[in-house]
Amino acid sequence: MSTTASFQIILLLATLLCSLVTGFLFAFASVVMPGIKTLNDREFIRAFQVIDGVIQNNQPIFVATWVGSIVALLVAAGLGIGQLDGMQRMLLLVTPLLYILGVQLPTFTINVPLNNKLQMLQIDAMEGTALRTARLHFEPRWNQWNVSRTLLASLTSILLMVILFQL
Repeated sequence: MSTTASFQIILLLATLLCSLVTGFLFAFASVVMPGIKTLNDREFIRAFQVIDGVIQNNQPIFVATWVGSIVALLVAAGLGIGQLDGMQRMLLLVTPLLYILGVQLPTFTINVPLNNKLQMLQIDAMEGTALRTARLHFEPRWNQWNVSRTLLASLTSILLMVILFQL
C-alpha cells in the first residue's frame, strides 16, 4: 500500500473517530445533561454515577473510539506532513493541537476529576444540603467544559473533513 493511500485511510479513520467523540460529547450536552438536570439532587448524582460508571469500567468500544481518535489523528498528521503543503499542511498541524489541547486536555484535567469526585460520593449516607452542595460543585463546571469540548471537537471534525474534501 502506498504512503498516500495509507495517509488517506488513516485520515478517514481519524475523521470518523473524532466525529464519534464529537457526537458523544454533543449527546451529553444536548440530551443527557439536560435530561438528568430535571432530577432531584440525589437522583441526579446517582444517574451520573451510573452513566459514568459504564465509561469508567473501560467499556471497550468507548475506549477504542476515544483512544483511537487520538492515535489516528496523530498518525494522520505524521503521515500527512510530507504529503500536503500550504493551507492543507497547516490545517493538518493545527487540528491535532486543537483536539488535544481543546478536547483531551480538559477531559483529563477537569471533567474526569469532577467525575471521579462524584463517583466517590456515598449518596445514601448524604442528606439534602450535602447533596445540593455536591451537585453545585459538579454540574455547572462540568457542563461549561463539556460545551467547550463539544465545540472544539466539532471544529476538529470540520477541519478534518475540509482536509479530506481537498485531497
